[in-house]
Amino acid sequence: MRLLSDLNVKLFADGADKAQIVRAYANPLIRGFTTNPTLMRAAGVQNYENFAREILDVVHDRPISFEVFADEFCEMERQARQIAGWAENVYVKIPVTNTRRESSLELANVLSQSGVKVNVTAVLTLDQVRKSAAALAGGAPALISVFAGRIADTGRDPMPIMSEAGQILSAHSNIELIWASPRELLNIFQANDAGCDIITVPDSVLAKLDLIGKDLTDFSLETVMMFCNDARKSGYLL
Repeated sequence: MRLLSDLNVKLFADGADKAQIVRAYANPLIRGFTTNPTLMRAAGVQNYENFAREILDVVHDRPISFEVFADEFCEMERQARQIAGWAENVYVKIPVTNTRRESSLELANVLSQSGVKVNVTAVLTLDQVRKSAAALAGGAPALISVFAGRIADTGRDPMPIMSEAGQILSAHSNIELIWASPRELLNIFQANDAGCDIITVPDSVLAKLDLIGKDLTDFSLETVMMFCNDARKSGYLL
């Protein structure tokens, strides 16, 4: 069984709960951070900029991605430049299209060439990977977030897609590939084997890191004990 120390892929904590982010920051295995408006809403964030600046007071020496939330490209650009100005370690997430299926990659190119660190997000197809890479090539350091978990949710194996995405991006030294939306701990090892540079990991998966390499016989017994204890606590009778 391989250990995390054997892997090349970097772990980025994904979430918007400040306490969880602070805890993850104290973990040397965590090399960066990502969030998005959906996670922020779920965490009860009320003021976008106040939250971001509070997090940047903690996360000041590792990459962190914040996402624009406009749907019009002119407003996306304004938000992106404002967000990028908050700190040197900030990457700005730009969705690959807006809600009308209009490509955002011209904007991504303009931002990247002007020095903004862009994270093209919500990418699910290899065509989107190729076009995103072309938009970001030769610009500032950049990321492309391929939502492998959502690909798997459709019944497709994400591994061939992620492996080919890695090959596409290998020609671009300024762009790193993210395995986004993981569903289980195994995805960390899959992301590594697919050649991804980064995997974003939610707290629910980070909590399972101690299970890596666990003896399966012991795990089986613990599972039996859990069922037995819960049945007793429930007071079931037959």
